[in-house]
Amino acid sequence: MTDPRTILITGCSSGIGYTCAHGLKVRGWNVVASCRRAADVSRLEGEGLNCVLIDYEDEPSIHAGFEEALDLTGGRLDALFNNGAYGIPGMTEDLPTDALRQIFEANFFGWHTLTSRAIPVMREAGAGRIVQNSSVLGFAALPTRGAYNATKFALEGLSDTLRIELHGTGIHIVLIEPGPITSKIRENARGQYEKWIAPIADHSPWTDFYETTLKERLYAPYSKDKYELGPEAVLRKLVHAIESPRPNPRYYVTTPTYFAGTMKRLLPTRLFDALLRRSS
Repeated sequence: MTDPRTILITGCSSGIGYTCAHGLKVRGWNVVASCRRAADVSRLEGEGLNCVLIDYEDEPSIHAGFEEALDLTGGRLDALFNNGAYGIPGMTEDLPTDALRQIFEANFFGWHTLTSRAIPVMREAGAGRIVQNSSVLGFAALPTRGAYNATKFALEGLSDTLRIELHGTGIHIVLIEPGPITSKIRENARGQYEKWIAPIADHSPWTDFYETTLKERLYAPYSKDKYELGPEAVLRKLVHAIESPRPNPRYYVTTPTYFAGTMKRLLPTRLFDALLRRSS
């Protein structure tokens, strides 16, 4: 009997990461989950998952967590699922540069650090899957999501380059591009808004917009978006990405992603911009 395939999944405290970690364990994968808070690591260990501490904004934790994950798998790593990101809601002209530096650490630089640790292990094995949880906002920008858009556009470019560079190594680079998925992303964005945008909102040309529109949407009681799917929809795509002999370079998730992808191919930029303005 062969040993189970192994996967490291980040951002597993809730939402997509949590669902994928438990779902792949049921499928027989040797799953190592990671969270950025010790309390969440303990909680997932109590649920029967191997779990390590990885905080994308803390580089030493990435290296330590990766080594701990390899200890748990006997040095084997068949797949890495980079997941876990947040947004800073606000108009782009109001974003402090320090806010962009912080979000790039969490949504991009930390992902690259972990990916760079995984590639040599997979290269030595002659095979591996690196799956990046991107977004429809990685190719279709929406207003007030400038910081998040920027990190996901960067992730798409880096992943496309890696896919080309690693051709022939047996390592596949895959992008999953969800639209609205049930998660805590809006809840997590509130703290980022209060940290970076609220202190300057009264002096912004967008003050009225923040008060009458953005804050109302951000702090409203949870209600499911029209096309929102549960995180199980991402799990289904992840299963294909890591188990198919020939995974797709990209997997769309949710109707808005398919629609935006089609319209971006078909429409001139000005018309596509107008469509995105109406959708925001």
